[in-house]
Amino acid sequence: MAIRDLKTQISQLPEQPGVYLYFDAAGDTVYIGRARALRDRVRSYLNVHGASPKTSALVDEVTRIEVIVTDSLVEALALESHLIKQRTPRFNVLLRDDKNYPYLQLTTAEAFPRVLVARRVARDGNHYAGPFLPATLARRTMSLTHRLFGIRSCNEVITGKRDRACLEYDIKRCVAPCVASICTQEEYGKVVEHAQMFLDGKNEELIVELKARMLAASEDQRFEEAAQARDAIKTIETLRDQQQKMSNVRLNERDAFGIKTGPSGTVIQVFQMRSGRVIERVELVADTLAAETPNLQEIVQAALQQFYEARTAPSEVHLPVEVEDREDVEDWLSAQAGRRVRLSVPKRGEKRGLLDLATRNAALAYRSRYSSGALAREAALGELRVSLGLPTVPRRIECFDISTIQGSETVGAMVVCEDGRMVRKHYRKFRVRGDEVGVDRKGLPASTRRSRRSRKQSLAGVVGHDGAPKTPEPRLQDDFAAMREVVGRRYRRLLDDGGPLPDLVVIDGGKGQVSATYDALTSLGQSDLVAVGLAKKEELVFTRDATDPIIFEPNSPALLLLQRMRDEAHRFAVAYHRTARSKRDFRSDLDDIPGIGPRRRRALLAHFGSVAKIRRASREELVPVLGAKVADAVLGHFSDRGRATTDLP
Repeated sequence: MAIRDLKTQISQLPEQPGVYLYFDAAGDTVYIGRARALRDRVRSYLNVHGASPKTSALVDEVTRIEVIVTDSLVEALALESHLIKQRTPRFNVLLRDDKNYPYLQLTTAEAFPRVLVARRVARDGNHYAGPFLPATLARRTMSLTHRLFGIRSCNEVITGKRDRACLEYDIKRCVAPCVASICTQEEYGKVVEHAQMFLDGKNEELIVELKARMLAASEDQRFEEAAQARDAIKTIETLRDQQQKMSNVRLNERDAFGIKTGPSGTVIQVFQMRSGRVIERVELVADTLAAETPNLQEIVQAALQQFYEARTAPSEVHLPVEVEDREDVEDWLSAQAGRRVRLSVPKRGEKRGLLDLATRNAALAYRSRYSSGALAREAALGELRVSLGLPTVPRRIECFDISTIQGSETVGAMVVCEDGRMVRKHYRKFRVRGDEVGVDRKGLPASTRRSRRSRKQSLAGVVGHDGAPKTPEPRLQDDFAAMREVVGRRYRRLLDDGGPLPDLVVIDGGKGQVSATYDALTSLGQSDLVAVGLAKKEELVFTRDATDPIIFEPNSPALLLLQRMRDEAHRFAVAYHRTARSKRDFRSDLDDIPGIGPRRRRALLAHFGSVAKIRRASREELVPVLGAKVADAVLGHFSDRGRATTDLP
């Protein structure tokens, strides 16, 4: 047992509270724990070999011990939580928030806060609300904050010195803090306060404040402001009355931890009750990596520390079992929350009912998660995280592909994979406009040189179904530029909408396409997004930072997932390209003439028989069918087309 070689060092450890860290031969942290007396706790590991497979495996690997002394066990709890989150030792129970549902981030760290969609909660000085179920509710709620309170949605740096407010102010979706004469920073702060109350579900308090604001505005004859407050009150009251949430005012504010453990892992369902309503349900999971499932008390202890590392605990927390050092854990949570927090194990009544409900949901989630298909998807995502060095499991992956034939009708497509499943409703199509290269007046890439003959063919050689030469379509034969444009447009729009950004971007292509993708991301200030390219044939994965590609095993779950996304993106792009090409082939030259719609086009073809005869028709022949104004437009159109062909060099 390796830890016995450290017996002398252990005997010299202090008998004070603190945190101990175990390291293996490679220097990696394998376990972090806390203790009221460091020497006694670490010494106890000298005689535990054979007690359980997990503990035996741990003590066999320990080659070095470090300790950090603290003033109290409460400080040791806080330090232990921070170190576990930072180092993720593999023998600790490591829970992850498995929700794909987004949060709303009120950027209170900014002078003029905004409301954005975020995928995870961070201790960054901003205010978070959520998660929102379903995910679309997050965007609807964000839109409500704009409409009800006038929270700004732009990315501008606000100084208050703008000459005039933008359209958002005119349509009453922003109070215009960019113009100090319209809205001062103090007035905007009040708006932010109301929005925060709304996001936190404090509707009753918010309604009281809005009513006072409405009456004050009415007395001062600021009737427009009073009407805005009145409309906000009506909307909030309607939302409050329509909420279909479990409610019991006697339970007030509390969290209940329901836990289901098994040979495959652990699922925890945390039901969060606020103002007598269950407003959130957060799911935490931990896969079993050791030879046994950790005991329930250890799991509960880890869940408390990791869950409340980034959240504020309510006044009461219900648990299925007692935890070690309960009073010290309560003191730590109380210090985090700024009020007294109590841990309890309810045995009967309504409190026990809430705990049982959370436990039943955890059992259902366990059966769903650890089915054979779910395990395969989790294995693929876990392998991707390790192989690509991602900070978290890539729950949302977006994959791009470009489709074209000799630069004609170039289109892009994006498909989305969430938790290993393709999500068709999030697919997007892009018509490549050639924004990334110079384009001359005729719509052709300026860098492309063509002979006189080929240029004539591009203008006159393509005909529609009615036999008329067609206007040439812009051609973009630069795949890198097309990818740069598509990726740039996608994430520029996503940033304007408030996110959230994906965990991983996959490109159908090699090193060049990856470089083009990062060019677009860097221009948007998002160079920290991870993008990889999957090249065809060799099936090599290219990254930005590595010179050599990553080679997966042929049957690797991660490679199979990447291939499935790449093939789906290719199918989607090719289907869109065929549709675009079909529309081009069946487009009539008459469609380009102002004033000619489907009815007049049918009338012209019925009267003259073909576009060639229409082109040769005189004004006197066209006027009875179209009228004088549209007849002149037809003559002008064909006259310009004739000059374009004649003027070719």
